[in-house]
Amino acid sequence: MNPKIEFCINNIVRGSQKAKEELEQDPDLDVFETGCRRFCGICSRHLVAVVEGKPVTANNTEELLDKVYAYIDENFD
Repeated sequence: MNPKIEFCINNIVRGSQKAKEELEQDPDLDVFETGCRRFCGICSRHLVAVVEGKPVTANNTEELLDKVYAYIDENFD
């Protein structure tokens, strides 16, 4: 089963679109666009990807991609 990664539409508009598009190219990930995930405090300050229910935050696209893959490597085989 592939890790599920969600992006709030509000955060996509704020800048996480590029990270979402890059992650969508990975066939080992299930990437979704969703409504509000209720991480508004974090979402208003950072780029956010929600990996299996856990928010992963970063200040730019490259950092977000690195952190998402690091979280997946640490938590999934």
